[in-house]
Amino acid sequence: MKESRIEGKVSFVNHDKQYVTIEFMAGGRKKKVNGKIDEATQAQWIAGKLVKKIHRFHEGDEVQFTVARSARGEKDIAEGIVFRFNNALSNLIARAAVDNQFTGYLKAVDDGYFVKETGTYLFFPLLLSPWELPPAESQLNEPVSFKLENTGNPEKTAASLLKPRYIPEYLTAKKYYTNKTVIEARVARVTPHGIQVYVIGDKIMGKIALETKAEEGGEAANDHPAPLPVKDNELIKVVITHLSPTRIVLSRV
Repeated sequence: MKESRIEGKVSFVNHDKQYVTIEFMAGGRKKKVNGKIDEATQAQWIAGKLVKKIHRFHEGDEVQFTVARSARGEKDIAEGIVFRFNNALSNLIARAAVDNQFTGYLKAVDDGYFVKETGTYLFFPLLLSPWELPPAESQLNEPVSFKLENTGNPEKTAASLLKPRYIPEYLTAKKYYTNKTVIEARVARVTPHGIQVYVIGDKIMGKIALETKAEEGGEAANDHPAPLPVKDNELIKVVITHLSPTRIVLSRV
């Protein structure tokens, strides 16, 4: 006989211990049950073809699951938890398309940070730029303004701060980019794919693609090839042709 599956809603997510609390109705009464959601457990569900991929659970997730006794037999636990939908998350993503500005509270979880949206209590992992200073301890559990990232993929939707704090070298790089300043960059290493250089001190690193031969009748694969040879620690002149909180593009002068 096929095991009966139950429908319920996630009412709490413990991101530290990797379990959820699910509320559901049984016999006309509201009940609660906990279930593990760590990657190893979800990998077992994937192997059993119950789900296709690992899901990051949120409060308000509508799910299906089965109930079993724990290994020690002292309580019921939820197993095979399958995410169905989350109306609150869908509404936030729709709102972000019009006005991507939200308020939440910063939380520290293990070695990372999350933002808890004030209206829905949904948790989103905080994305930090490689050149962004991590939140100060005094900011934890305090309100912050943030926007949603990766809204095209609800499984990977995350948060970024609207007022991030950057290291001084990144602020200098922004000035150089705006003014098209020629920079003396030090070669860190040469790889088969490009030249890795330190642009500003040892905090901002970028890559210049190596010169690529053009296809017959076509154009070169790189518009700004870096002439060779160069050696480690050699100083070369570059300009920043693109700069964002997540990416820097260089061209050799």
